Amino acid sequence: MTREIGHGRMTVRSVDYVIVGAGSAGCTLAARLTEDPNVRVLLLEAGGWDRDPLIHLPLGWGRILQQRRHDWGYETEPDPSTGNRRMECMRGKVLGGSSSVNAMAYVRGHRSDYDRWARNGAPGWSYGDVLPYFRRQESWEEGASAYRGGDGPLATRRSRYADPLIGAYVEAAAQAGIPYNEDYNGAEQYGVARMQMTIRNGRRASASSAYLRPVRSRSNLTLEVGALVRRVVIEGDRAVGVEYVRNGTVDTVRAEREVILCGGAIASPQLLMLSGIGAPDELFAHGIEVRAARPAVGRNLQDHVAALLNYGRRTPGPVHRAMRIDRLALALGQGILLGTGFATDLPGGLTAFLKTDPALAVPDTQMLFIAGPLGAAPYWPWQAGFADSFSCRIVLLRPESRGTITLRSADPAAHPVIRQPLLATERDWATMRRAVALFRDIARRPALAPFTTGEIGPLATAGDADLERVVRATAVTAHHPSGTCRMGAAEDDTAVVDPALRVIGLQGLRVVDASVFPDLVGGNINAAVIMMAERAADLIRGRVVSVQRERAGAESAVAVA
Repeated sequence: MTREIGHGRMTVRSVDYVIVGAGSAGCTLAARLTEDPNVRVLLLEAGGWDRDPLIHLPLGWGRILQQRRHDWGYETEPDPSTGNRRMECMRGKVLGGSSSVNAMAYVRGHRSDYDRWARNGAPGWSYGDVLPYFRRQESWEEGASAYRGGDGPLATRRSRYADPLIGAYVEAAAQAGIPYNEDYNGAEQYGVARMQMTIRNGRRASASSAYLRPVRSRSNLTLEVGALVRRVVIEGDRAVGVEYVRNGTVDTVRAEREVILCGGAIASPQLLMLSGIGAPDELFAHGIEVRAARPAVGRNLQDHVAALLNYGRRTPGPVHRAMRIDRLALALGQGILLGTGFATDLPGGLTAFLKTDPALAVPDTQMLFIAGPLGAAPYWPWQAGFADSFSCRIVLLRPESRGTITLRSADPAAHPVIRQPLLATERDWATMRRAVALFRDIARRPALAPFTTGEIGPLATAGDADLERVVRATAVTAHHPSGTCRMGAAEDDTAVVDPALRVIGLQGLRVVDASVFPDLVGGNINAAVIMMAERAADLIRGRVVSVQRERAGAESAVAVA
């Protein structure tokens, strides 16, 4: 797998590619690059193995989120745009990264997002360019089509959660003039739809289980967990390896071809700065030698912000019944052993992509319907249990608000400073206000009347004059941070990587994760990150030309639609 290079008394291992981070992008790249048996890859992950049963059981997501299991533990700095609170910013620290701790939603975004990227300095990332890679990544339950993939590593299917509330939501949306959409990842995103999820045989289909696990036995792939990378080693204008700590020992590995950072929108800019790549004045302040002046590193941080509307439920629903401890124990056992039953889905299963202004060309808000109370606690058979409720998480797409990632210190183990304003511009707040009104209109429709006792929670008692304060005091991140190593033209001072994802000003160093997004896509980002890694693998291998036929087919499908 490796060869040894002597440097006096020190011996440095050598591989072709070092991939930093075994998350969605890292697992995908490791699988694709090692398809060539002559390529040696070392995959480094700071977290541990993904052996926790709660990772693989879809219902376990709630406990993972509440207890922040397998998480870096990041928090934002207090910001006036969200009531001067510190906000959790969960990022996966485990094999599979955030694909092992997310809510398993499969959303590609709107086709216009990628066309916008291509127009604004990222040629090669238009919808026609990326659609073949979306198709390559997935195995859709209904098989291949012009838009969907049928035999990719990542299993995708519609939510199968059963609750009469779901049908009532769809009918209420229709009463509000909102159509049902059979496939929001197909020709059209607009409408209400069954959520599509990355679940296979009742278990989470993370990037680790979908891409990495099937290739772990390859002799040209080495995986090391518990490995915290301290810096990229740079000689002249070239990245030649990384230095990392594992089991208390500092080690160095040399990359004969490339170092590829896949740490995500928080960890990747932090590692670039620790390695001397960033704004010179900020690096000097921490005693770090400047190896490449890229002032945009850590800038352009963006995320989807979410507000929550809660409603009382007239009679207990499936979540309430299933959370009785004896029933829950049986459901967990059935899910773990057989991959069937209540624990193999999330209680909700419905989403909508809507326009808060009919004049808009594309949806500007996403609604995530939740069929039970967040944080519902199990109860014993002789107890009444919790008061049942349901809710809607309202997510603002394509925000204007921007934040930053900066170093707290030169210590690689110290969390960076995350300044993440949400709802920080008048347009963002105006969109959120319209989105709240839009969902309240749906919730008042006759189809939902048999299910609800009315709105409850903090927003229910907030009058129009106080609505903004309450939303800002309760809004949370949707866990889609991106943009901090922005992709753009090589001559663009606001860009960190070029359209081939190479760090501008250096050789042998790429970034492949959500940090390179020029701006946010309209929806959950995991599918887009895996798509990006699929295309990056072809860029690295010089095989992009081989998908031109697929691209032409994709453009034909788009034109027909």
